[in-house]
Amino acid sequence: MRKICIITGTRAEYGLLSRLMKLIQDDPATVLQIIATNMHLAPEFGNTYLEIEADGFTIDKKVKMNISSDSACGIVKSMSEELGGMANAFEELNPDLLVVLGDRYEILIAVTAALIFKIPVAHLYGGEITEGAFDDAIRHAITKMSHLHFTSTEEYRKRVIQMGENPEHVWHVGAIGVDNIKNEKLLGKKELEDSLGFAISDKTILVTYHPVTLENNSAEEQCRNLLQALEELSDFSIIFTQSNSDPDGRIITTLMKDYVDKHPGKAVLFPSLGKIRYLSLLQYVKAVVGNSSSGLVEVPSFGIPTLNIGDRQKGRAAAESVVNCSGNINDIKQGLKLIFSQEMIEKAKTAVNPYEKENTAQNIFNILQQYPLTQLIQKQFYKIL
Repeated sequence: MRKICIITGTRAEYGLLSRLMKLIQDDPATVLQIIATNMHLAPEFGNTYLEIEADGFTIDKKVKMNISSDSACGIVKSMSEELGGMANAFEELNPDLLVVLGDRYEILIAVTAALIFKIPVAHLYGGEITEGAFDDAIRHAITKMSHLHFTSTEEYRKRVIQMGENPEHVWHVGAIGVDNIKNEKLLGKKELEDSLGFAISDKTILVTYHPVTLENNSAEEQCRNLLQALEELSDFSIIFTQSNSDPDGRIITTLMKDYVDKHPGKAVLFPSLGKIRYLSLLQYVKAVVGNSSSGLVEVPSFGIPTLNIGDRQKGRAAAESVVNCSGNINDIKQGLKLIFSQEMIEKAKTAVNPYEKENTAQNIFNILQQYPLTQLIQKQFYKIL
């Protein structure tokens, strides 16, 4: 049987991968292995490895990273710790194929170890562009160390091939997060409110904001601008999700906590909503605000607007329901007015999501299950003539 190992380090990434993991787990011809690392194992980020286990999965290895510091020095040291842990995990699990998603530093470390162990790597979602974050360079590096490639748009498929990858190993499958929306049973409003302990009105917005990692000392200033702009929405309630473990992420989380403390009943902060609560919430909120990739990839499928702030997602394909603005306070205020305009609300209802494609998870699984692995390790650079 083919041993397929999934590596996950964040709540969002696991939420995207979970349906694919279920397909691997339920198939008699494949064995699912799971390695959890980084934010999953940190109490301040909600110990989200517990969500993985609650969904009926067994975590084979927990690779610890000391992420008590979100400075550049602290994160690099945590990456060095992860590298040793991944070596031990691969030595024991001996997977036939590694599956990773995205562009985070813990995934870069995992595929670096896999390169030395000669383990083939399947990568979801190469070819994308996010010019405001160091994730952009990490994503491209992961692509070059991977062997099977699953892209969310045809444009991204062409970009992966442009990077020298064999077209026979690159598939446009759509975004797995959009596929999850179609296949998950989401919560009703009352059930969701009971779970959150927070009332959702027709003037509730969801805010997720992360550092722009290629800018210096911008996290605090831009987050303060966002929170000050939100002050003008006096009749709105706000649900925040916590920033991730990127450099200066704790600054953002602290500012959000302070805002919530000053606005009891109006605002609430969650370290992690989990996949089902997050997707369920998108059914009922007025709009999504921040700079998360979800605002561009999954949110348009719910027919609501997104205000995408700053450069973190710069270059990524977006539906007409996405409004872009800078991190300047006046631009954020204007962006908020625009997404709540009747014109944008109506436009969002009919916007076409460029990341949508049928049977994404199943199509990925079919390839993972059947594709020959014996000739993948020694790659040749594909020249576009």
